[in-house]
Amino acid sequence: MKNKELLLVPGPTPVMDEIYDALASETRGHTDSRFVEIFKNAIENTKKLFNTDGEVYVVAGSGTLAMEMAIVNTITKGERLLVISHGYFGDRFTPLAKAFGIEVDVLQSTWGERVDAQLVEEAVKAKSYKAVTITHADTSTGVASDLDTLIPIIKASGALVIVDGVVATAALQEDMSKAYGKENYKIDIVLTGSQKAIGIPPGLAIVAFSQLALAAREQIGNVPAYYADIHNWRNIMANPAMYFATPPVNLIYAYDVALQIVLGEGMEKREARHVAYGKAVRTALRSYGMTPLAKEEVAAPTLSCILYPEGVDDGKFRASLASRGVIVAGSLAHLAGKAFRMGHMGNATSEMLEQAIIAIGEALQEQNIEVSIEEAKKVFLQQIEQAKVKS
Repeated sequence: MKNKELLLVPGPTPVMDEIYDALASETRGHTDSRFVEIFKNAIENTKKLFNTDGEVYVVAGSGTLAMEMAIVNTITKGERLLVISHGYFGDRFTPLAKAFGIEVDVLQSTWGERVDAQLVEEAVKAKSYKAVTITHADTSTGVASDLDTLIPIIKASGALVIVDGVVATAALQEDMSKAYGKENYKIDIVLTGSQKAIGIPPGLAIVAFSQLALAAREQIGNVPAYYADIHNWRNIMANPAMYFATPPVNLIYAYDVALQIVLGEGMEKREARHVAYGKAVRTALRSYGMTPLAKEEVAAPTLSCILYPEGVDDGKFRASLASRGVIVAGSLAHLAGKAFRMGHMGNATSEMLEQAIIAIGEALQEQNIEVSIEEAKKVFLQQIEQAKVKS
């Protein structure tokens, strides 16, 4: 089943034929030994993806559920959470935490910029936080966080580090065994969803807990959750033949195949590919007079938020792209109508992205914006060639 359109929103992302084939496999009972083996393999490969000696949880749900699982299993009512927000989805941690009676402070950047690390250091010295959230890449702004700078600051304060990897996991390395400056300065939780750089349809919430994060869960006792309580899932992750709630069987088939593809490519090569694609797309769009919201030094490799030049009608532009089989997303909040968001992650290829660059140029020309499609193609391909990345 080939994709009929180029789905270049910030998620869901293009799905490969091998993954579609797995998704279309015969549905089996969730305790069938054949399915159980597939689920076991997917769980083990999830641990490899994050390089963790802790536990991983793969359940039916979205990235929002993964956020909730990370919070509710480590922070209790009355404890403090610091949110480092680079956009709309960083902000989402605030109402989520407040729903459970958690005290929340937010460090919020101007959209398109990073939170100043000095402000983070001042915040964790001024108050005691149980945990700090970092959105690795924000889906609304296309800003990527600097984990190498932030994690040592947070860990020195004694707080847990919770990384929201929804639009970064499987494109950017999130190695939970990596020491950030000191031996015990490591990521404690990574949460993500299935439909971004992992490259399967929406429907899986995925959370990885370090041993330190698991210890925090044990200290809490009862949590104000049932489905999101990792205690209820622990036996199933150890032995998928057991039952708590029915897993999405066919999505697990697809997830297992997707992880094999990800690990087969290797995270070092995979990150380099995403970095090259992101830079190539943004360079090409600049030649059209379009401006990425995030400057190159803080831009995410997985998606870009692109400001329109003067005179472009957002609705007409995206409809024109759709008529050419290229689907991009509108922007959010105060940027709605002023920008669009384009994903360049997961199973997207350089050929797909080149096709999108051409279609974007044609859509601009329809609105009487003078652009050179040939020049945009040239600079796009030059960037790809310079990075020596092959799709």
